[in-house]
Amino acid sequence: MLNAVIFTPLGAAALLALLPSYRLSAILNVVTALLTLIAAASLAWHRPEMGPLLFIDDLNVVFIVLGSFVAFTTSIFSASYIAHELEIGRLTPRYLRFYHAMFQLMNFGMNLALIANNIGLMWVALELATLTTVLMVGIYRTPAAIEAAWKYFILGSVGIALALFGTILVYLAARGVLGEGIDAMVWTTLVGAAPDFDPRLLNLAFVFLLIGYGTKIGLVPLHAWLPDAHAEGPTPVSAVLSGLLLNVALYALLRFKMILAANPAAIAPGPLMITLGLLSLVFAALMLYRRRDIKRMFAYSSIEHMGIIVFAFGMAGPVANFAGLLQMVMHSLTKSAIFFTVGHIAQVKGSQRLADIGGLTVTHPLLGWGLVAGVAAIAGLPPFGIFMSEFMVMGNTFARDPVLAVILGVGLLLAFGALLMRLHGLAFGAPRGPTGPVEASTLPLFAHLILVLGAGIWLPPALVAWFEHVARMLG
Repeated sequence: MLNAVIFTPLGAAALLALLPSYRLSAILNVVTALLTLIAAASLAWHRPEMGPLLFIDDLNVVFIVLGSFVAFTTSIFSASYIAHELEIGRLTPRYLRFYHAMFQLMNFGMNLALIANNIGLMWVALELATLTTVLMVGIYRTPAAIEAAWKYFILGSVGIALALFGTILVYLAARGVLGEGIDAMVWTTLVGAAPDFDPRLLNLAFVFLLIGYGTKIGLVPLHAWLPDAHAEGPTPVSAVLSGLLLNVALYALLRFKMILAANPAAIAPGPLMITLGLLSLVFAALMLYRRRDIKRMFAYSSIEHMGIIVFAFGMAGPVANFAGLLQMVMHSLTKSAIFFTVGHIAQVKGSQRLADIGGLTVTHPLLGWGLVAGVAAIAGLPPFGIFMSEFMVMGNTFARDPVLAVILGVGLLLAFGALLMRLHGLAFGAPRGPTGPVEASTLPLFAHLILVLGAGIWLPPALVAWFEHVARMLG
């Protein structure tokens, strides 16, 4: 099943690049994502033996299953969304073949990055996933889309180059203990030998890794590519960026954090992560008040939530790590659901400007109430799952450092006010813009929202035990 997680999307990407029929390629895209999800879910019960290149543990299984699920539901949403883009002429059949092939190639890159047991292979896989999303962001070939793709490519390349330098420094620190060769690049070997590494090299490495992978995560001030990529690319790309790619970069950062934390003479990674996390939260919350584009607004919401997640993992400890993990899962499910709704809203209104959208609960009740539920969930209202995770983060922070808790609370309240202010006009204000019908796939939207609602009411004991074990792994 480990090979299926990698090679199913890779094989489908080659086939999708050749299929001329949109309907057939859309079906194959969904089926491939479903098969990948089944293979990923099976890894929770069947763990293949570790090797020098690939491995599975409780941490990366969380990311793989979550990512495969979001990729599957996004492929369903994408089928109706892209069909409308083809119908109105924004995309051509040639570009659609390219889009579907890149979608599966992106899944291949992200899955490979998550199960790589080699820090060099993980870097290559993450770069591949980034390049595929860059190409999808610019697929409309408008000046704005091409500019957004280039900005994403340039800033992403700078980030990944810094991450590569940090990776090399980790290898140099390991070489003095493990010797030259592949052993000095294997995760499972590095963690065990980390206490003997040169702490000066590890300290310098983590700074580069935090900046490099922080660019991919969308942390302030490294976030500039994210709003443009969301606003100008197809909405399914926005869903996978928020629900998948940001998490893969976070996963890489957490793996290196485990190596640094295992060395008692190295700097504590927590304060650096706490600082960038709070900066991202407060800055993004303020920027929510100034947005005029609905997709840009929710892009800044993603920056806000990634800041909360990085802050939680920076605080560390069993409770904070558990809360950060839960926040990551809930954010991925909720934000992708919101983009499912926003994509169809933009199609029916013919615009992404907030001024052109209003009264959705009257003109398009399913989309309007879906947006209401999604915003309520992402704003942290009970009984949705994000309320539980944010409550845990706030309670743990207040018990350990009240000053940080005040800053965290102010950021959360600012974001809460901005989202509710915008929601009022979008959902309940006077109807604005066209009111015609749209072929919307609401199944992925409500599937995500039901999961987020259920998680806020009750978490299965097996899932709690799993997350508790991962929280202990993270230190």
